[in-house]
Amino acid sequence: MSPGPSYPAPVLVFGASGAIGRFLLPRLRAAGVPVLAVSRRPRPAHAGVSWLEGALPDAVPALPVAPAGIVSLGPLGPFAQWLDTVRPRGARVVALSSMSAQSKQCSPVAAERAIAAALQAGEARLARACRAAQASHVVLRPTLIYGAGLDRSLTPIVRRARRLRVFPLPAGRGLRQPVHADDIALAVLAALARPQLDGQVLAIGGGEQLSAVQMFARVRASLPFATVPLPLPAVLLRAGARLLPRLRGPLGRLDEDLVADNAELERLLDVHPRPFAPTAAAWTPPTPP
Repeated sequence: MSPGPSYPAPVLVFGASGAIGRFLLPRLRAAGVPVLAVSRRPRPAHAGVSWLEGALPDAVPALPVAPAGIVSLGPLGPFAQWLDTVRPRGARVVALSSMSAQSKQCSPVAAERAIAAALQAGEARLARACRAAQASHVVLRPTLIYGAGLDRSLTPIVRRARRLRVFPLPAGRGLRQPVHADDIALAVLAALARPQLDGQVLAIGGGEQLSAVQMFARVRASLPFATVPLPLPAVLLRAGARLLPRLRGPLGRLDEDLVADNAELERLLDVHPRPFAPTAAAWTPPTPP
């Protein structure tokens, strides 16, 4: 799976300081791939990683060398806009989108439908820019991400439980498929190593589908401190959705299946994500890259 021999030039990484970057950068370094990483604040170069200070879409500095690969682990829209402007010829591009492009397109909440539309527009703009630059590309659509203590879904619940020593357990019939950030890093690495794959949009979920109730119960069981379970029955959740419109989408989706079909991911990239078995380490950020 190592892309090292094909990458004498560096791989440029946006979003390297986030959840997936914490796992991807060590894997790239272990494969002998030089890395250029872009950050909003200055960072010292170390262990094969050179940091550039900048921000998407229009504050990215001039690159010291043409990258062989470009990875986007952050918001897709600004990255697609930058790529459409720069159009680095011949680079291999791997970008993260989200399964929200699919799951939120029919949401009753207008803001969520807008998120889905923006993701789909970003994917389309990315594809056009890559065609114009004769660059091959792969888009990954992950489900709910966990594993680095930086996500905005499960980790905030853990932090609140740490403060209050109470863990909410909402009812929900929908299936979930949490995917570990390191498995996404593995998929990025595999996609970089397969430039013959072009234009693929691959869903990536965890290696196990489980109910929302089971997911929350496993998160609680992984905690290194005691909490009091707080069951939230469906009738209470429906009342909350009526009283708090901003929660209508998230609460309504508790009865929906938010899963991914990993068949193409496994066939094309030979990546097989792990089942959902979190430990306490999943809610603590690893050492910054």
